[in-house]
Amino acid sequence: MRTGMRHEANPAKVVSSQWSGVSKSFVFFALCAVLFALCLSAEAQQATKIPRVGYLRLIENPVNDEAFRKGLRELGYIEGQNIQMEYRYSGGSLERLAQYAQELVNLKVDIIVAASTQSIDAARRATTTIPIVFPVTADPVASGFITSLAQPGGNLTGLTTLNEQVAGKRVELLKEVIPRMSRLGVLRNPTNSGSAFALKETERAANHIGLALTILEVKSAAELEGAFRRAMKEQAGALLIVVDNLFASQRKRIAALGKTSRMPMMSGESADVEDGSLMYYGVNLPDLFRRAATFVDKILKGAKPADLPVERPTKFEFLINLKTAKQIGVTIPPDVLARADRVIR
Repeated sequence: MRTGMRHEANPAKVVSSQWSGVSKSFVFFALCAVLFALCLSAEAQQATKIPRVGYLRLIENPVNDEAFRKGLRELGYIEGQNIQMEYRYSGGSLERLAQYAQELVNLKVDIIVAASTQSIDAARRATTTIPIVFPVTADPVASGFITSLAQPGGNLTGLTTLNEQVAGKRVELLKEVIPRMSRLGVLRNPTNSGSAFALKETERAANHIGLALTILEVKSAAELEGAFRRAMKEQAGALLIVVDNLFASQRKRIAALGKTSRMPMMSGESADVEDGSLMYYGVNLPDLFRRAATFVDKILKGAKPADLPVERPTKFEFLINLKTAKQIGVTIPPDVLARADRVIR
């Protein structure tokens, strides 16, 4: 028997074992590195996710739409860089408006900005979960959009033109300019539920000073000429236009009809006076659209619409077009002229 024999390790096996250990360690650390990189990539993608905002409107209104975009820029949002806008204009079609509302929901936008009363109605019918911001509507509580101004309570919030004094002031100004007027025509779009509040307040103001009213309901541009003919037939001394997207899209035509019929008009938006309407008194609508961007900002940062109180207007303006006054044979009293914020001569 041979005793005390030493068994030396096989060098090849030792090397193989060492490399095996190194290989396993390398694979382990490589896997960790890959997983870490994937986590970083996922976090980076999440951090750079660009919010998508839908902008739903019955008819395009360049002045107010640009005011909203200006509000976004003031808050640091740049389209295509840190915010993506999806604009949908239905061209006056309520049916198409409903389709576009559903389309925005299907796109899974983060917020829908419903830029008219009809748009608000279409958006809320399409979703009860996606936040909806409205830049303007007359009475969101009466329209059934929210529970209260202080606590909206659902997925809608924004701004309102609600102000009990505006309609009365408009009627009073028309009476001062046309002192012999005994009947006032009111042009409204009955498909706009928000116009009901303005009509109610106008009726109250007219009754207070003894004016009769002729309500002229217009649902399409084709009905405008007929409305002016009726106003003249019923001897309306002036025409008060309740704000609506339809009338905004037809402002030049309405101004022309007013001049042809020599009808003094209190327009629905300040921009109407630029195009030839006689006067405007009311809310500064571009300011509301600019302020709507702050609601978008707050919601994108985590706020819930139900917790954001609906805000009232803070800026009002009174404009007079003296060119139009001369063309239709109306003399603006000096004291009324002195109250104007801007006079177009």
